[in-house]
Amino acid sequence: MQIYKVGGAVRDRLLGRPVSDVDWLVVGATVEQMQAEGFRPVGADFPVFLHPRTGEEYALARTERKSGRGYGGFTFHASPEVTLEEDLVRRDLTINAMAEDEHGNLHDPYHGKADLEQRLLRHVSPAFAEDPLRVLRVARFAARYAPLGFRVADETLQLMRQIAESGELQALTAERSWKEIERALMESEPQVFIEVLRSCGGLSELMPELEGASTLAALHQAARHQQPLAVRWACLLRGLQPAALKALNQRFKAPRECQELAMLVGEFAERADQAPQLEPASLLEMLQKFDVYRRPKRFEDFIAACEMAALGSEYPQGEYLRGAAEAARAVDVKPLLEAGLAGQGLGEALKGERLKALEAYKAA
Repeated sequence: MQIYKVGGAVRDRLLGRPVSDVDWLVVGATVEQMQAEGFRPVGADFPVFLHPRTGEEYALARTERKSGRGYGGFTFHASPEVTLEEDLVRRDLTINAMAEDEHGNLHDPYHGKADLEQRLLRHVSPAFAEDPLRVLRVARFAARYAPLGFRVADETLQLMRQIAESGELQALTAERSWKEIERALMESEPQVFIEVLRSCGGLSELMPELEGASTLAALHQAARHQQPLAVRWACLLRGLQPAALKALNQRFKAPRECQELAMLVGEFAERADQAPQLEPASLLEMLQKFDVYRRPKRFEDFIAACEMAALGSEYPQGEYLRGAAEAARAVDVKPLLEAGLAGQGLGEALKGERLKALEAYKAA
């Protein structure tokens, strides 16, 4: 039995980046041997085990072959006869196909270290084209390592085009696609993810609504300001028609807060840009739609998305909207309750008081 550290932990150590998760590969062992050593099996599709003390994942060396469409269309074979090289060749990129043994020696049969030095994202073997999810993964890695000067190798980009043209991207589940999109959006250069997808034809297959969009600068700005996922998603989708917004949200089953914010930005961003000129009634309608009284963070995220679209320019409308929300929230419901108002009558009276507060705010 030989145990190797593999994948991202090796890659990031060589890049001098922090290593968070460590993947372990076991060569020359059987399921029975692993269990005898106290490892607990957790893999449903192939043998993966949890270390009895650290809880880290250890996977048996395996090979795979294409057996169907999509990300899950593979048959795996794990046995003590599978070599380190045979396991590594099934991985996506050369920079992810390196291993370290227990003595810290680097095993690099597919020249990943050289590609790290050349800042290239290059596929390991032609089998890369069998897994459509790798189109999104490579685009995500391009977004992650863009600040270091990485680019996708020409021959890898060509394989990604072949996958896009094959229609295989349509076989990806919403959950798997969204997981890659979510992770890509949270990288330091998320706009690169979209640019790479566009360059290989993947964007027109997965998100055709964004083909003519010019929102990447806002997305980049959101990343620079370390905005949360919902704000980044809303920045990316800003300017789309309601039907296109709804289609993208539903296609990838985006989280509810992402869907809601994107739809609200689509509906109210232009109104927010004109906030100081809005009549108090129009301003109140917007605040009511956002439910700024119970969900203040959602309105703050909305303002942030509008600020990101200003691309670093001053956006005084943001402070104006914050002040308006505060004025509306400051209205005290207690006197209305003491006056005996309830139900619809209370709601109308409270709305009237908030309108007066916004009129005073605008006049100030």
